[in-house]
Amino acid sequence: MFENLGLGVGLRAAHFGYLQEHWPAVDWFEIISENFIDSGGRPRYVLEQLAERYPIVMHGVSLSIGGTDPLDLDYLAKVRNLACATRARWVSDHVCWTGVAGRNTHDLLPLPFNEESLRRTAERIRTVQDFLERPLTLENPSSYVTFQSSTMSEWEFLSRLVDESGCKLLLDVNNVYVSSVNHDFDALEYIRRIPHQAVVQFHLAGHTRAVRHLVDTHDGPVIDPVWELYREAHRLTGGAATLLEWDARIPEFSVVHAEVLKAREVLTTGLPPRVPVAPSPNSAPHADFGDDEAMVPHPLHHLTAEVL
Repeated sequence: MFENLGLGVGLRAAHFGYLQEHWPAVDWFEIISENFIDSGGRPRYVLEQLAERYPIVMHGVSLSIGGTDPLDLDYLAKVRNLACATRARWVSDHVCWTGVAGRNTHDLLPLPFNEESLRRTAERIRTVQDFLERPLTLENPSSYVTFQSSTMSEWEFLSRLVDESGCKLLLDVNNVYVSSVNHDFDALEYIRRIPHQAVVQFHLAGHTRAVRHLVDTHDGPVIDPVWELYREAHRLTGGAATLLEWDARIPEFSVVHAEVLKAREVLTTGLPPRVPVAPSPNSAPHADFGDDEAMVPHPLHHLTAEVL
């Protein structure tokens, strides 16, 4: 079920026309679940065509697995139905909470890493897995604040979450790097301490420097330190499906695809020569979005969801 699918990219509306015309040699596509669970028309038609030709993986941003509100069973039913319709290889979301009292903040908010949070989150994961009738894969989000009530590191929290719930991990290597800079921990130690046997997918992406912090904006190429972390993670895990996220200032499809294909060179011959890129005119954590994107600029995080 969790085979290494190779090198994939995120499905974005900006590339629909190109994909339908060229059917490029992409190993697989990841979709944002929320973009399609209530969608019909062209978006669903394009997805159905792609699902006939490529493996599909679903990635959600609204599960709120670490929240305290009751799980949204209507939402989970839609996720399950979409997974069946697309023959999704697996379903993923984030180790976070996204709202309270029935209100969605449209953000991936961090958890305190303590026993109470661990126990509640593991129980909710087991419930979701039973409902979806499949293991849940969970991503480490980037973070910008920590909690005084935390009693363990993030990697220890994830390790115990895997042990107590049976979930799998989506290791976002860029998020590890971003959080390590923001919170001053050793990114390489993080990579080496997570449960490698549970990692079934990697994310790679670019980010933005905002004065004293890094922000996970997904608006540019992967930087060399992230490639180095990815190479070590690949070695320790034995390899897993790898996806390139590019969600703001989205270039043409060939540029996005070429960026993830660099992974082959990184793994075999080391870091490729870096082509100089003009610096962004914006130093703040904000990106320009196309008309068909509903990514929410937020001081803490940018969600990778679109209005289709």
